[in-house]
Amino acid sequence: MSAATPSPAQPPGGSLPVATPAQTRRAAWRLILADRRAFAGLLALNALAAGAGLAAPWLLGRIIDEVKAGAGASAVDRLALAILVCALAQLLLSRYAGLVGHRFGERALARVRERFAERALALPSSVVERAGTGDLITRGTTDVAAIGATLRDAGPDVAIAAVRVLLGLAAVFVLDPLLGACGLTGLVGIWFASRWYLRRAVTAYLDEGAANSALAEELAATTGGARTVAALRLERRRIESCRRAIEECRRTRLGTLALRSVLFPVVDVSYVLPVAAVLLLGGALMTGEPGAVTLGTVVTAALYLRQLTGPLDTILQQLEYLQSSTASFARVEGPAVPPGTPAPQGAPADDRIEVRGARYAYDGGPDVLHGVDLRIHPGERLAIVGPSGAGKTTLGRLLAGVDAPRTGSVTVGGVPVAGLDPARLRERVVLVTQEHHVFLGTVRDNLRIAAPAATDADLRAALTTVGADWIDDLPDGLDTDLGHGAHRPDGARSQQLALARVVLADPHTLILDEATALLDPRTARHTERALAAVLEGRTVIAIAHRLQTAHDADRVAVMRDGRVTELGTHEELAAAGGAYAELWRSWHGAR
Repeated sequence: MSAATPSPAQPPGGSLPVATPAQTRRAAWRLILADRRAFAGLLALNALAAGAGLAAPWLLGRIIDEVKAGAGASAVDRLALAILVCALAQLLLSRYAGLVGHRFGERALARVRERFAERALALPSSVVERAGTGDLITRGTTDVAAIGATLRDAGPDVAIAAVRVLLGLAAVFVLDPLLGACGLTGLVGIWFASRWYLRRAVTAYLDEGAANSALAEELAATTGGARTVAALRLERRRIESCRRAIEECRRTRLGTLALRSVLFPVVDVSYVLPVAAVLLLGGALMTGEPGAVTLGTVVTAALYLRQLTGPLDTILQQLEYLQSSTASFARVEGPAVPPGTPAPQGAPADDRIEVRGARYAYDGGPDVLHGVDLRIHPGERLAIVGPSGAGKTTLGRLLAGVDAPRTGSVTVGGVPVAGLDPARLRERVVLVTQEHHVFLGTVRDNLRIAAPAATDADLRAALTTVGADWIDDLPDGLDTDLGHGAHRPDGARSQQLALARVVLADPHTLILDEATALLDPRTARHTERALAAVLEGRTVIAIAHRLQTAHDADRVAVMRDGRVTELGTHEELAAAGGAYAELWRSWHGAR
């Protein structure tokens, strides 16, 4: 079953949208607010662990000054014991902070996954069709996995490291402002290198992610259409297309590698500069004015700055991953209803469907519908017929609200179909095409997607309606598992399951676009008649090549070259001697 949903403007290039930096920051902030207590506890534990880590260098400086002043072994032992206690406290606090951070990350990742699933399912099918499933799959797997690794590991590690860096620099300034300023000046190279890197990294990683999605789409299209490729001898063309996608992946990956090759050497040099500068300045101060600075102070300051190497290394090593995951987060947050979606409309006055001057073009190409006018009365059974490429399927998509007309209007009860709230639209219009899907789970699970409160009797009645008598032949009946590794229904049975879901959904208007194409003629006709009986009093729009459907309909609309060329009852059109009469004679004579 395919429920119609509003169709927004397609993003440029046919790809799914990507969240802006501002939207990404707001999404990250929402994740923090959703678990604010755990996040506050994480910061507090990190601060305590960093504070405990700062005690050891300070105590070591005290030991140096005490020994220089002639203190005995007992004083050194007491200070050494304090160093041990502080190191143990730092270890315990850091481990507990890591546990809290890991749990926070897992909960946040669950929210990201749920939000992505909700937004992906809410995307109009036209947007997904044009973007390709490869992009959506890559975002839901590779990008979500990258975000998960960041939330579980990289995020907490960077938070701990950032707190340690800030407290370390503050401790050096508290010891001696001049030494602190000297050490901070030595770190300026890291600042400029990081700024240079950050200005370029997000774009570079977004390009790499887009290239990966394009490659996934190429591979999926090639493998999915392997039989067609072989039949038409398109192997070389498809291989060349995949090679181009692989080359683009290689180019974008080399681009991010080039950024790292500049960042890391600058950082390695910048680690040494502040320690060397503090030791040189401290030595000069000690040999100058007496009492300006003690040896213990200089050693402590140098140790503090040297301690910054570890957390700075953590930050910079994770910087690449954070930029990559930020790009992934922007891609995961991107699949929302894109700009250009019509604002939700009020309730329709009635169930009358009208098409006025509708024109439509795919992706800026030439119009495939040319000023179509059509009025469909509530409860009417309308058949739309015509040769392939006449625009029947496109018109069906507009009637279902999957796409919106470029100009003109398609309304139900005076309200644009594409502007209806999705929940309200699903109650009125359901589009069923040749495509169908069997979900993992039992037969009962597959049917209750359309009607969660349906009883087993309701499910069996729906199956009987569409001629699915084979349900009783399954090993476990409604409890039979379907999908990979279990019972796999063929195309005809899968389509009957889809039609049974339609019966259970009980919409007012049903659009059948070759919905019985995979059934044999006898079963198809039986199913169509059964559906017509069940949907008595409801609007049924059937798009089909089988003219028997047109014979049984209240009216027939004949399409050719994107226009409705004839409209009337079967008897009227057959007697008119036009295109429909010719189609009917050729079809009826071939039977």
